[in-house]
Amino acid sequence: MSGLSHLDKAGRARMVDVSAKAETARTAVAEGRLVCAPETLALVREGKAPKGAVVSTAEIAGVMAAKRTAELIPLCHPLPLAKIAVEIAEDQALPGFVVRAEVKTDAKTGVEMEALTAVSVACLTLFDMLKAVDKTMRIEAVRVLTKTGGKSGDWRVES
Repeated sequence: MSGLSHLDKAGRARMVDVSAKAETARTAVAEGRLVCAPETLALVREGKAPKGAVVSTAEIAGVMAAKRTAELIPLCHPLPLAKIAVEIAEDQALPGFVVRAEVKTDAKTGVEMEALTAVSVACLTLFDMLKAVDKTMRIEAVRVLTKTGGKSGDWRVES
């Protein structure tokens, strides 16, 4: 357990001390999916979802969530976020939506959690806004795709 940065030598949770680290430009991109019935996708495409502008509302919810990550995840550092972009695209093959978030900062620690939080809350918002018409939806494949900056360098999921 001592190899985990969020645990002290006695195994107690702690916020990692990043005070000695240099601020660097950091980015993270995360992605997730909301799988739904083809009819649900059609309702959204046609602008006939009962709760209105489903995609734009979910994108805004994702941005808002990324800004509050440190309040939601107990040991996350609050970060000055320079960019949060949440984009939701239809995917006929799922069928459903692909949610992608990119987050940038100049800080002492990375923004993977902020990108994951943005994607998760955007997916949850889609689910909430569509649950009245589709009980079969599922959220899946939430993951980090890329991260840049910091001591550990750049990382990209292998295709």
